[in-house]
Amino acid sequence: MTSITQEKRTPTALPAGIKIAIAAWGAAVVVASSSGALSALAKEFMPAYAMLVVLGIAVPTALYFALPSVRRTADGIGLRRLTLFHIWRIPAGALFLYYAATGELPLLFGIVAGIGDILAGLGAATLVGREATPSQLRRVHLFGFADFISAVGTGLTFTLLHDPLMATLTMLPMALIPLFGVGLSGASHIIALTRLTAAGGR
Repeated sequence: MTSITQEKRTPTALPAGIKIAIAAWGAAVVVASSSGALSALAKEFMPAYAMLVVLGIAVPTALYFALPSVRRTADGIGLRRLTLFHIWRIPAGALFLYYAATGELPLLFGIVAGIGDILAGLGAATLVGREATPSQLRRVHLFGFADFISAVGTGLTFTLLHDPLMATLTMLPMALIPLFGVGLSGASHIIALTRLTAAGGR
């Protein structure tokens, strides 16, 4: 099977502007969480939190398709590196399971999100140290995106049921997972699958 030719090139470094934007995004989540703003939002209207999660995926994805400079940068990173990025979901999944086990998250939500993230991260980790074929990359991104749909859907269900334990997602370190990591990862799934489809990878 033919490996992705992009992976044989030198990866493109992120421009300073994009690095600053990503750092500012993460910092904004930290400030909003530590100041209690996210907690207050959840108490007033918890579904707004879910909207922020969706926006976290939608905005960088829209920028990719709308701005050639962003598209060139993302494409320059390479499909394999976009995939390996998802290894971060292994510790994220472990956190979900930990908080579910300690009664700080709804048990079903913690299990669904935790196990899904760990499996998605392990799928990405299988590509460490070797070249990836289009079909391997596609499988990792399809599973990872399906995991997000499952986790977000389960989380939204508990949110609409007004489960008070969902407020844990407004506190650090958990707030960084749905409001920062999920946005970057979700956008990378869409970008990677779009590129694989355009290239005819199967």
